[in-house]
This record gives sequence, structure tokens and C-alpha cells, in this order.
Amino acid sequence: MIIPLYIQEKIPKALDMCLHIAIALLFYYLGTKLIKLVLKFTKNSFQKSYMEEGVSNFLFSIIKIALYFVLILTICQFLGLATSSVIALLGSAGLAVGLALQGSLANFAGGVLILIAKPFVVGDYIIAGDQEGKVISIDIIYTKLQMVDNKIVIMPNGALADSNIINVTDQNKRRIDIEVAVDYSEDIKRVRDILTGIIEKQEQILSDESVDVVVGALNTSSVDMLIHVWVEKEDYWAVRWEMLEKIKEKFDEEGIVIPFNQLDVNVKEQN
Repeated sequence: MIIPLYIQEKIPKALDMCLHIAIALLFYYLGTKLIKLVLKFTKNSFQKSYMEEGVSNFLFSIIKIALYFVLILTICQFLGLATSSVIALLGSAGLAVGLALQGSLANFAGGVLILIAKPFVVGDYIIAGDQEGKVISIDIIYTKLQMVDNKIVIMPNGALADSNIINVTDQNKRRIDIEVAVDYSEDIKRVRDILTGIIEKQEQILSDESVDVVVGALNTSSVDMLIHVWVEKEDYWAVRWEMLEKIKEKFDEEGIVIPFNQLDVNVKEQN
């Protein structure tokens, strides 16, 4: 069988192409194995460094994408493909996707900012805008808060990163501020002594921190006493609620008047 001349001329090129493809497939196989080893080493390093889970997951994903991108570009260059065209195509596709997903990209950028700057971490209790709760997860797009009534609030990171955030539990200690109104006829020194006695009986109050019992304001119908005490953050609500109850009980026992709004109704008889 006689093979045409033009086919004979194509055979070496075809064999060479097949050889290049085979080498490229082998290179891809070895490259993926090497990438898996690098990713395994990277993941173990992140775990040993006690890095925030959200940050480690984000960096791990970026490293994984970058390694496979370099591997594919290297194989394309080996096969003689124009890598500049591939990069331009990926850039155009990325631009189109970016324009279509502007909101998601803003959330993505907010998630990166939160994970790097760490204004809060998982387990913190935060107040952001009109929402507040315990942070149960920080993902790259959304942050989940667990409210005190066990509802779950899912907040987009873009809006969260742009809002004012109050981290309630970032510090180990918190100050309890209680305002108590008493009547103008009451003896302020006696009221202060009663409030001080209640404070001294609260074992959770930190003795090494300042304790304030002062006149905070002179309102039109009451004298407002301010109480400032410090407790460990986990004791905040228990001590606050107990003190409010003890103040009411002690004021009733000592006859201290707490002013409240009253409405007098006068009925006028018509003849």
C-alpha cells in the first residue's frame, strides 16, 4: 500500500504532536500530585499556626486556584498554545463575571477585609446596625449571627464591613451602667449608702476596679443616680438583672420613692 506523499509529510508532525500531548498529560498527572502534596503541607501549616478558620479556608482556596492556574498555563506553553490569548480570554471572562456580580464581589471584598482585619471572631457578641447576636460563622460572603432568642441572622459581609460594629465581648471585663431615679424629697446620702450596700454584697463585682455611685442628672421630676461597676463579661447579665431586683426590693423595704408618670383625672360635674 502506497501512502500519499502529503500524508507521509504529516506523519512526523502527528507523531511529534502525540508525543507532546502524552508528555503534557504526564506532566499534568505529576503536577496534580505535586499540587496535592503542597496543599496538604499548606493545610497542616495553617492548622499548626492556629489561624482563623475563615482566613485559612480563604487562603487555601486562593493558593489552590493559583497552583492549578500556573500548571495549566505551563502545559499550554509546552504545547505551543498562545498563553497571552488564554490570559486575555480569562481576563475578559473575569470582567464580564465581575460586572454581573458586583454585589457578590462587594460581599467578597468585605469578607476578605473582615477575615484579615478581625474586628470580631467566631464566638464574639457584636452589634452591627439594628442587628446583634453571637457570631457563629464567618464565611467569605456572609456572616451568621445567633440572636438571644435563637434566631439566625445572615448578614452580607459588604454591608457588615461598611457599618459601625460594636464588639461586646472582645474584652474580658464589662462595665454595668444602671440608672435609678429617686424622688427629690429623698436624702441623697441615704440613697447612696443603700446602693453601695447592695453593690458590696455582689461577689461577682470586681473589687480591683472603680465603683461609682453618683448623681447623674437632675430631671424635672426625679434625681437620677448612676451606678458603674465592673464584672467579668460572662457575669454581665446575671449581675445586672440581680442588682435591679435587689434595688427595687431594698427601696421598697426602706421606703425610697421611685417617681413614675401619673395621670390625674378630674371629673367636673355640670349642673
